[in-house]
Amino acid sequence: MKKHSLIITFIFLVTAFALKANAQEKLTDNKHIISLIEKKRTYNKSNGNGYRIQLYNGLERRARSLRNRFKVEYPDVYTKLIYKQPEWKIQVGNYKTRLHADRALNEIREKFSGAIVVPM
Repeated sequence: MKKHSLIITFIFLVTAFALKANAQEKLTDNKHIISLIEKKRTYNKSNGNGYRIQLYNGLERRARSLRNRFKVEYPDVYTKLIYKQPEWKIQVGNYKTRLHADRALNEIREKFSGAIVVPM
């Protein structure tokens, strides 16, 4: 009797797992989901999901002078001066992943010690 119940339980589990795997495959065939994924990818490309390095957060005069100094040290790196009341922020670079931003941060911290990585 135990043998039959074990066999029935085993068959039931195999069937349940097969149906679950089959159900997950059908989700990727949905055209609406595929179009939403494509829209999300194009949105991310245009609006960016990535990281920047923030050099400073504070007064305008100091922010502008640090930005000019950074442009002299790293002329090829993108810089952005942002005003969010009541402080000014200097953010530099456009990095796709946190790893790339951290690598650049190690180099930048040698000359700008207060730099941190922030999401875009």
